[in-house]
Amino acid sequence: MKGLAGQQGAAAERIRTATRTAFENLISQAIEDEVDFVVIAGDLYDGDWRDYQTGLFFVKLMGRLAQANIPVFLLHGNHDAESQITRKLTLPTNVSVFPARRAETFRLPHLNVALHGQSFRQRDITDNLVPAYPSPIAGCFNIGVLHTSLGGMPGHAKYAPCAIEDLINKGYNYWALAHVHQAAILHERPHVVFCGNLQGRHIRESGPKGASLVTVEDGQVGEILPLHVDCVRWIHLPVPVEQCSALSDAIDRVRQGIEYAIERYAQGRLLACRIELTGRTGLHGELLASVDHLLAEAKAVALGLGEEVAWIERLVVATASLEAAASRKDALGDLQRIIESAGNDAELQARLATDLGDLVRKLPHDIRTDPDDAVLKAAIDGDIASLIAHGGAYLSARLSAEKV
Repeated sequence: MKGLAGQQGAAAERIRTATRTAFENLISQAIEDEVDFVVIAGDLYDGDWRDYQTGLFFVKLMGRLAQANIPVFLLHGNHDAESQITRKLTLPTNVSVFPARRAETFRLPHLNVALHGQSFRQRDITDNLVPAYPSPIAGCFNIGVLHTSLGGMPGHAKYAPCAIEDLINKGYNYWALAHVHQAAILHERPHVVFCGNLQGRHIRESGPKGASLVTVEDGQVGEILPLHVDCVRWIHLPVPVEQCSALSDAIDRVRQGIEYAIERYAQGRLLACRIELTGRTGLHGELLASVDHLLAEAKAVALGLGEEVAWIERLVVATASLEAAASRKDALGDLQRIIESAGNDAELQARLATDLGDLVRKLPHDIRTDPDDAVLKAAIDGDIASLIAHGGAYLSARLSAEKV
């Protein structure tokens, strides 16, 4: 989980343990639904973790499935390939692991099901694995299990790349894919499905998360139901503030937005929110200068609703200026005219771009990919005109507050 450094309290602890809770929810749901088998297409573990408690937790849950006579078919993905846990822990007998040396087939004769798959031997698998998968078995419902980025997905490194046509032409009835964290049905008959991950870990994994419950009748996929097992749901929460005339009005809008989001999206889960103030407003500069205050107010609202109801990950001011301060006949008007002039100065912008480029390259990867401030985002994007405008609005607001 990301964004939890220094965070305390029940909500933060619930977020830290959310991935395990979601997995427990999945196992409970599988037992309740009396599924015939479970397919896990990787990644169980994260990189070179050596914490055996994580592996023992997995073994315990596989034991629950064993007691319910539910077999599990497990494929190791790129993160599992790095894991010490993957290589050293013995799994219960109901878990069949696809080997890494070559693709292999597991059969469930009483169901006329054949599952074909190959685990990752090492993290960086750049070959197309599909051609080496076994041919479909006549008379069986053939399932291909594959950890892949397909032809490349935004935000995901390329592992075991292949074209969707490769999957379609293989002759299987269903492809259970993993690696991409967003659920998607990419093709039907044959079905090519990413179920996504069980639990969002940060704001870029927002919305419902879970697994897929697949019903097969007479050798055909009848229904694919999403099983939402996440216990923490991440959401982007836009809050329009264009009608606000005072900072207190914006705070009221934030409160209303949080209350609405809980009613609309939480469904009994902890809601992890990134609030984004939007719209053209005369408060633009004051909002930029008051981010810490606004964030504290938002957190106070969330805590007032209950400690495990909502958690505020971040508050972002993404508003735009409304009034033309340059028409003022005082020092602030002079400042605004200088800022507007700078916004039209190509030479100045080029120098700033060069200087800022050196700084941006030194920023940590997480900050560069997910900036929490409009000024910082403009600098990272190289949008110097917006950087000057945002910086000017911020400076004007601070000076106004000090009655310059």
